[in-house]
Amino acid sequence: MPEPTRRGRLFDAGLALALAAASTDYTMGDGYEQAHVHSIVGLWDLAFLASAALAWRRRYPLAVLWTVMAATALTPDSVARITFYHCVIAAYSAAAYSPYRVATLASLAGTVVLIGRPDTPRHPYAYFEPTVPTQYVPLLVSVPVVVAAIGLRTWRRRAADTRTRLTAVEREQSEALRRAVEHERARIARELHDVVTHNVSVMVIQAGAARKIMDRSPDQAREALLAVEAGGRAAMGELRQVMGLLTPDTDDAECLAPQPGLGQLEALVGRMRTAGLPVELTVTGPAAQLPSPGVELAAYRVVQEALTNIVKHAAGAKASVRVSYGDEDLRVEVTDTGGPPGPAAATGNGRGLIGLRERLAVHGGTLRTGPRPLGGFRVHALIPLELP
Repeated sequence: MPEPTRRGRLFDAGLALALAAASTDYTMGDGYEQAHVHSIVGLWDLAFLASAALAWRRRYPLAVLWTVMAATALTPDSVARITFYHCVIAAYSAAAYSPYRVATLASLAGTVVLIGRPDTPRHPYAYFEPTVPTQYVPLLVSVPVVVAAIGLRTWRRRAADTRTRLTAVEREQSEALRRAVEHERARIARELHDVVTHNVSVMVIQAGAARKIMDRSPDQAREALLAVEAGGRAAMGELRQVMGLLTPDTDDAECLAPQPGLGQLEALVGRMRTAGLPVELTVTGPAAQLPSPGVELAAYRVVQEALTNIVKHAAGAKASVRVSYGDEDLRVEVTDTGGPPGPAAATGNGRGLIGLRERLAVHGGTLRTGPRPLGGFRVHALIPLELP
């Protein structure tokens, strides 16, 4: 049983004192003649026992009922009013608070029999004071009706409040689901943008170069077409990996391959060199264990997006990629020497760098971009090695 509140304990103690005082007053007042036929001290003991037990009616309701029933059974019929009200309150408390339902129902049945037992006068002309005074009978009937009406109104109000809260919770869940779907849609859009933009931009440049030199230099055109083929294969492989995220129950091992990370930077730089972009890769510091595969993927996408932008917006430039492992963070920097915009520059919409900032923010990282003082462009990412 839960511990009653301080207010509840004070109320029960006050109720016990009031009933004890009322029982004592009855034996000295209205019930004086009947009470003095018996032992006054014994009646006071029964009244005190029944009253004191009610102080624990919320904590031990069934035990209190049994105690009051025992006191009621020992109370003479002529002075039954001494413990009658105690028994009614104890029966209500057991019905309201006791978790032992079978024992409570059996005890309530015994209580009805006990307080409803007929009076047994000693001779036919004896008069017993009624257990409930006549003027209190309407009150005894109306109070339970009023309490039941208030309880029913309270139950209806609480049911309405519960429905309102349930509706609000369902609305919040629907809103959270909608936000989760939008977030997942944005994440997949970023992945598709990074994969498609990088590889397709390289393929477009290589295909254009092959078209221009096909007549006068077939060997170089063939190499350019081979680079287009390699870029297409790489794009298809990464697209299958992204699509594998949408079909997690697939049995295709290739779809379940891990997303690219810093270990694939050499291959990325090699493809860019094949595409005609001179790239220098520098890795400093001991390779540290990154917090999650998502951090590796974010660092890889920074390099991929920066190199793609160099191909699109700085034709003929030289690029430099620098990855630095620190004690507390990972630094990724991509710079170029600058150049005129390429044919694919008009297709850019600025979503690439915005997507990178959003991707890095998930892992507590930051992205700074801007032109270099001596020409060219710089992309610098800072990613903490500890989870935020």
